[in-house]
Amino acid sequence: MIQHPAILALSVAALLTCFMLAYAARYGTRILEKWDLHSGSELQLDLERRTYLISVILSYMLVFQILSLFLYIFTADNLHSQFTGAMCAAGSLGVNSYGYPVLILKIVNCLLAGVWLIINHVDTRGYDYPLIKTKYGLLNVLAPLILLEAVLQFAYFLNLKADVITSCCGSLFSTEKHSIAGEIAGLPNGPMQLAFFGMMAVTASVGIFFYLRGKGGGFFSFFSSLTFIIAAASLVSFICLYFYELPSHHCPFCILQKEYSYIGYALYATLLGGAISGLGVGALKPFISHPSLSRVIPAIQHRLTLVTLVLYLLFTLIVTWRMLTTSFRL
Repeated sequence: MIQHPAILALSVAALLTCFMLAYAARYGTRILEKWDLHSGSELQLDLERRTYLISVILSYMLVFQILSLFLYIFTADNLHSQFTGAMCAAGSLGVNSYGYPVLILKIVNCLLAGVWLIINHVDTRGYDYPLIKTKYGLLNVLAPLILLEAVLQFAYFLNLKADVITSCCGSLFSTEKHSIAGEIAGLPNGPMQLAFFGMMAVTASVGIFFYLRGKGGGFFSFFSSLTFIIAAASLVSFICLYFYELPSHHCPFCILQKEYSYIGYALYATLLGGAISGLGVGALKPFISHPSLSRVIPAIQHRLTLVTLVLYLLFTLIVTWRMLTTSFRL
């Protein structure tokens, strides 16, 4: 299976990303230790030249890192027919003990990569490299996580055995199963619907207030992050049920398939995009008083807020549309 085109693409991309991150982290450490904008030394000039190159390369690498989450899920779903008992990506990821840890790491790294790209964009708008140490400090956190993800991903692909009997999504996300997935699936529908729509409304209200008044950016970032968590749990708890029109099918992966018009990709893209933008608003807040960024950051925060509001609105509209148009009722 290692010769599968998508597996090869993910593996090669992981190697390239790790190589570039190692190179960037090496100079990132030197920047954190030696950076002095007031110095005209040869070392400082070399660091300034390299930071341009590193930022451009990392931008492309981290964009693919974000996209690799969707490619990984698509690959797992595409492989499910190779395993006895698997009906979707849920079964493929459960073939060995590496599948789900890689997925969790990819989600975490997707969010962190998005925040790094936002910080890097803002840094390029300042004339004095205002966030240079911040973004390389974050890179030193992100690099080991992506390296760990790559190692586990290689282990996952290398240990895919076609003769393994795996569990179907129906048993993995069963309300009777004593696991994290089972506990989330078993959350009561009424309270979860109230929490989901309530948090979306609160986040929208705080976001609109911040967009119009420029106050409460930290609260908006917090609520948008909390909304991401609640919405992700709601997908398993009750949202998927309306797409499947089955009261016991809580799988968050089957909605990625053709039978459901690949609607899952739209749901996950809007949810992750909104979370990244919301986190970006909070990540930029501590630097708003910097002289070279005093006008730049508020404008970017406003755009990020608008992106979060639009993406979360799209997510909510898709869910609401399905709930209203289907004859299925909980």
